[in-house]
Amino acid sequence: MVEAWVNSPESPRERSRPDPAAGTDLHLELSGEGSLRSRLMDALREAIRSGRLAPGTRLPPYRSLARDLGVARNTVADAYAELVEEGWLTARQGSGTQVARRTTPLRPDHARRSQGMPRRRIEHDLMPSSPDAAAFPRAAWLTSARRALAAAPNDAFGVGDPRGRAELRGALAEYLARARGVRTEPDRIVICSGFAHGLRLLGGVLEGPVAVESYGLDFHRGILDGMGLRTVPLTVDPHGARIDEVPDARVKTVLLTPAHQFPTGGPLHPERRTAVIDWVRSSGGLLVEDDYDGEFRYDRQPVGAVQGLDPDRVVYIGSTSKSLSPALRLGWMVLPGRLVDDVLAAKGPREMWSGVVDQLTLADFIARGAYDQHLRRMRQRYRRRRDLLVDTLAERAPHIRVSGIAAGLHAVLELPEGTEDAALRAARRQGLALDGLRPYRHPDSTMPPRDGLVIGYGTPPEHAFAAAMDALCLALPDPPQDDR
Repeated sequence: MVEAWVNSPESPRERSRPDPAAGTDLHLELSGEGSLRSRLMDALREAIRSGRLAPGTRLPPYRSLARDLGVARNTVADAYAELVEEGWLTARQGSGTQVARRTTPLRPDHARRSQGMPRRRIEHDLMPSSPDAAAFPRAAWLTSARRALAAAPNDAFGVGDPRGRAELRGALAEYLARARGVRTEPDRIVICSGFAHGLRLLGGVLEGPVAVESYGLDFHRGILDGMGLRTVPLTVDPHGARIDEVPDARVKTVLLTPAHQFPTGGPLHPERRTAVIDWVRSSGGLLVEDDYDGEFRYDRQPVGAVQGLDPDRVVYIGSTSKSLSPALRLGWMVLPGRLVDDVLAAKGPREMWSGVVDQLTLADFIARGAYDQHLRRMRQRYRRRRDLLVDTLAERAPHIRVSGIAAGLHAVLELPEGTEDAALRAARRQGLALDGLRPYRHPDSTMPPRDGLVIGYGTPPEHAFAAAMDALCLALPDPPQDDR
């Protein structure tokens, strides 16, 4: 078997003509029986068929490939020529040899799917809590990246500190105190890759059942369940979770979304905020505060973090997933002092989750005020979208009640009983991706199921948002006969 990685320079004469394929890495295994030429052709066909060589990929010059494979030049030249005649490759003077455009392989999963019912194309993404990807502040982020790299000390490029970079923890301590009312020091902040990562780290520290809101993300409940921590549902009403309903004395931890209950909407009432702090103090327990979109409030001043009421009894977790982009994989945990060492032990001796360059960039982005500017701009944009959603429904579907609209990136459309499944099917026919309300309900909750749609208004681009609202109205159930 002949096996080679192709990455060879050309002769002096060939180097005088720039050829981007001359240094291309190409792994080929010339296994099997037959002549070298036939084995080379089989290897190239398989690379193209499997998708390793995409249509339009430029192959190395035959002299370079022959030298690396240790075969005669004519062997490679003849193989190229025959594959061109078969339609696998194309060859044009001045452009070299390329994989033919019409040889796009059919992926096995796509082939199986095409044999069944065709999947309807998604025209409008109204999944909840996703930000507008097109609004990512590329120029401002690039400016911060350049500044951060220029100022970074040499040790930033060594083994990462599991606490996260000191520059980011310092910037976050100042920002969270100013914007969210969080009381902390940089040494009590641990950088993570997002809320789910932070919850997994806490899962290795917590003991006993965890009380959660009756409506919430099953993904988060699944993380706790997978770590052996049973979840106990709390009733959620218009004032938030009812902490007085903790049914089990063994419960020592409560997970809440106080600023904007997910997904039903609405902040935790001030009396409930006081009640949960009284509970953690009297029980010796802990509150895990998910501040997933606390910066986006539209009709009044933002609700501060509950953590500010008792920093020694609250774990505050935030991230850039809604404010900037989930692709950054940057989050933070503000911990009571007694938990810092335990969480770091669970995380490991070195940073393996969040890239140092992104941490340094975010630190500069916050410190020079670009983060605040971006948030103010996005608050205005999302508020316009929310207003358009509300106005459109008021005009075209007045029988549908909208709730949870004072903050965040989503709203709940309350539907008549028994209509959620039909509305979801109608939405798919209209090319809409959105969620129903029922899957968010805890399976052990005593609350009666509610029918509704959870509509995210952050993702659709500006130019397509009105069309998304039109499609949404077509998917909603008709008003009851009496209302007509």
